[in-house]
Amino acid sequence: MSAYNPPVRDILFTMNEIGDLPGVLALPGHAEVAADLVETIVEEAGKFAAGALAPLNVVGDRQGNKWADGVVTTAPGVTAVYKDFVDNGWGALGANQDFGGQGMPHIVSLPVVELWTSANMAWSLCHILTLGAVMAIENHASEELKATYLPKMISGEWTGTMNLTEPQAGSDLAAIRTRAVPDGDVYRITGTKIFITWGEHDCADNIIHLVLARLPDAPPGVKGISLFIVPKFLVNADGTPGARNDLICSSIEHKLGIHGSPTAVMSFGDKDGATGYLVGEANRGLEYMFTMMNHARINVGLQGVAIAERAYQQARDYARDRVQGRPIGQQAGAAIVHHPDMKRMLLDMKARIEAMRAMVYYVAAQMDVAHGSEGGVAKTAAAIADLLTPVAKGWCTENGQIVASEGIQVHGGVGFIEETGAAQHLRDARITTIYEGTTGIQANDLVGRKIARDKGETAKGFVALMREILPQLTGPLAALGGGLTQGLDELEQAIAFVVARNAAEPAVTASGAVPLLHLFGVVTGGWLVARQALAAQAKTQAEGDPTGFYAAKIELARHYARHVLPHSRAYFIAMTEGSDTVTGFDVDQF
Repeated sequence: MSAYNPPVRDILFTMNEIGDLPGVLALPGHAEVAADLVETIVEEAGKFAAGALAPLNVVGDRQGNKWADGVVTTAPGVTAVYKDFVDNGWGALGANQDFGGQGMPHIVSLPVVELWTSANMAWSLCHILTLGAVMAIENHASEELKATYLPKMISGEWTGTMNLTEPQAGSDLAAIRTRAVPDGDVYRITGTKIFITWGEHDCADNIIHLVLARLPDAPPGVKGISLFIVPKFLVNADGTPGARNDLICSSIEHKLGIHGSPTAVMSFGDKDGATGYLVGEANRGLEYMFTMMNHARINVGLQGVAIAERAYQQARDYARDRVQGRPIGQQAGAAIVHHPDMKRMLLDMKARIEAMRAMVYYVAAQMDVAHGSEGGVAKTAAAIADLLTPVAKGWCTENGQIVASEGIQVHGGVGFIEETGAAQHLRDARITTIYEGTTGIQANDLVGRKIARDKGETAKGFVALMREILPQLTGPLAALGGGLTQGLDELEQAIAFVVARNAAEPAVTASGAVPLLHLFGVVTGGWLVARQALAAQAKTQAEGDPTGFYAAKIELARHYARHVLPHSRAYFIAMTEGSDTVTGFDVDQF
């Protein structure tokens, strides 16, 4: 596996030009955060990612985790690097200052997570899940529970998980059976949860499980689910870990990828019942858990970006070094990067990454604006972030797999061999379209909750916002302007299709939901790379472009216009005209 080179300049460019870093830092609460400090944070995070995390990526993949009698031992070197991570304060970067965090906005903390994930996706999952658990506790738990758990979780000394899935339930949370019986001021939790990421490990002093369970008198379905904090070790009065709780990791899964991340089967209450603490009000657990899930979905979309970046770097470095054949128009053999089809694949990978990164950073910035503003500005930003969350999760993870697969293709036969490292990226990427809600679940969310619920008003307003860029796309960017115009027209028609048909014919819109999500992603990606290209043109005029960095941004946008944006037409047709082949097919014919 080739070395990881943190794309610091690409990240900072996207943070500033798409995430509007200066505007976010001008919002209340960020007065002490200067642009040069942000640049230092990204640079130092890149050094930690490349120097400490990346070397463990192959180790974690090949050696994995060991389970014995409920104890999980991580791969060699993992615990030491995690301690360095905590000691250097990285875990607290974006967390609330009231509980020991550094209070950085999303547009600063999220790019740092990209660096962790590109360097070592399996390792980064521990931090990502802890961040989500912190958000759920901070937003919904009592002040006493916050004071007990948040400081240690924010520092990283304790880690967090979310326990949703059960063997019989899968994504259908209405079917969960884990029970919570009142016992004085606490609850006794019994049940089994599966697919619990970093549910057991040897890196932290305590693991804080957020568990969905039912009270004895709970109503049926999702309305009867409550949320509980269930720590691995009960917490003493002085804040230190105390007696072991009645829970155990009964096994860990053997997986296609992310071998360095222990995926646990958790058993609660094999003896007297695990001690749990109710978060917020009874029977509102799913609502509370969505705070964590939505945060996780953005981070999983970021995983699509990160794994694509790592796969691209691996393929690019190989193509630069591998000499084979004589490229068209040349008299002698040369590195395969000179072959037209190799250039096409690398351009396609890089252009998609540009659009993916811009999308996730744009959502992060909208979250910051919503949090730091008031009135209509805050409302609009929150609505856009909400609209784009399923798109960012679904489209970016699907593209992460496309890029990782293309990376193997660039390598040719040796890409299929594990020793090169290219295959690991594809194996690791495969889970991203599944956990935190499959692409189909994200697409149904986009159709039902994000478009149909408000009759398409937010989506139509966002299309109108994207249209504002069209008059600026002239000259070298004219093709991008033409393709984006057509894509926006198709997206607008698709939104109208959902509004008109969803209430009466939900199976029709559900049949085309995934194509709609891809349509939304492709077109929004085109808008974002167009914004980057315009920013690059302005930067070139103001600063010059001695390294060709800005020229590359423009050329990648032009490539996106010709090679990615045209897919919008196919997705539009599948979404608006293809439902009858799905709804009309007899399942007995499979």
